[in-house]
Amino acid sequence: MSEESDVKMQNLRKEVFDKITNNQTDDLRALINVNDLKINFVDEFGMSPLQHACYKGNKEIVQMLLDQGAVVNDCEHKHGYSALHFAALSGNSDLCNLLMSHGAKINAKNSVGRTAAQMAGFVGNHSCASAINNFVPKANLDYYIKPQNLQKEPMLHPHLADSFYLFITQVNVHPVKVIMNLKKLPGLIDNLPMVQKVLECMSKKEMNKGADANEIMSFKYHYLCYLTDELSKSIQRHVSSNTEKDGTNEDKKHEAADLLIKKFLKCKNDGTQEYLELFLRDLIREYSYRDTAIFRQMVATLTSSDPPSAVSVISAAINGQQVFKDVERLICETCGEEKAPKKCSKCKIVQYCDRECQRLHWFIHKKNCSRLNQSSQQNHVPESAPNSEEITNAVTSRLQNLIVN
Repeated sequence: MSEESDVKMQNLRKEVFDKITNNQTDDLRALINVNDLKINFVDEFGMSPLQHACYKGNKEIVQMLLDQGAVVNDCEHKHGYSALHFAALSGNSDLCNLLMSHGAKINAKNSVGRTAAQMAGFVGNHSCASAINNFVPKANLDYYIKPQNLQKEPMLHPHLADSFYLFITQVNVHPVKVIMNLKKLPGLIDNLPMVQKVLECMSKKEMNKGADANEIMSFKYHYLCYLTDELSKSIQRHVSSNTEKDGTNEDKKHEAADLLIKKFLKCKNDGTQEYLELFLRDLIREYSYRDTAIFRQMVATLTSSDPPSAVSVISAAINGQQVFKDVERLICETCGEEKAPKKCSKCKIVQYCDRECQRLHWFIHKKNCSRLNQSSQQNHVPESAPNSEEITNAVTSRLQNLIVN
């Protein structure tokens, strides 16, 4: 390559980085196509265009670069930050999922020994940490939906694959949400023994990968398996004790699921959910791999002098600890979902995802709703309306500012 063409190529590459920095997607696409650029090059810091786009959190540009042949795991960055590291730091969880769907290595570590999920958690990007920790390649299900070796039937019916995939990748692992998803996702509640068996197999398989063993996912599969088994037992008890009751078996399955949810939600006078706490501690105790860091950490936390709730310990173990917590998270009182958009129409205080969550929680909330409503009204101090003089002064001040400017 001549010196002139070398300078031209350097200028083109610099222009690529500039357009990524300025989020100029269309101009970048035109620049790459017109000049037939290969985009797996790096700048003076060892950062590729893909890494720059991930740092900016621009999913559209990242998708375009991947379509153009960008290698997702190429990393020459001097501190070892991969494209997934930069995406996690950007706070864009959809971008993290896009990279992982293209094969980004979730266990790759930077120069200080931190994975992308750990870096996301460190800077408070909890949604990115959760997305990474809960990611499962969809191709992993192929083993279970196709007969293996001497099997005549697959472990999981192929028509359940989509529902099962959504179930195992759920980020909100609150027990109530898990049971609600087993009710909602098509086909799962009718095939609980099959779902349970596959989850048990997946938990063991994660721990049989040698150096690539993923104890977080192994425990998550155990956790989902244990809850699935509990729902299956609840359904069997409910159906057998209501043989003479009207209604289909499908109705009785959903009734049993609702009863289990209400058992989880039931509180003592001091507000503690005793049944749920004991259930989850038993769940942890039944995990087979007791030498793992995740097991030892959960046990140490729960046996401390003033332990947090078991549900918060499990959520932190699976999704990562939240370093910074938003006081305005608006958590659903029923299933623990964040950013719950609805409020109780009467007290205007308790948050819910939707009518279903409100319905399931009403047997508890109805005892406190009126009291909360009265307390809210007593604490509300209405703002005094501005008088005409204040309005006149404000308008005059704005007019004078306009004249000066």
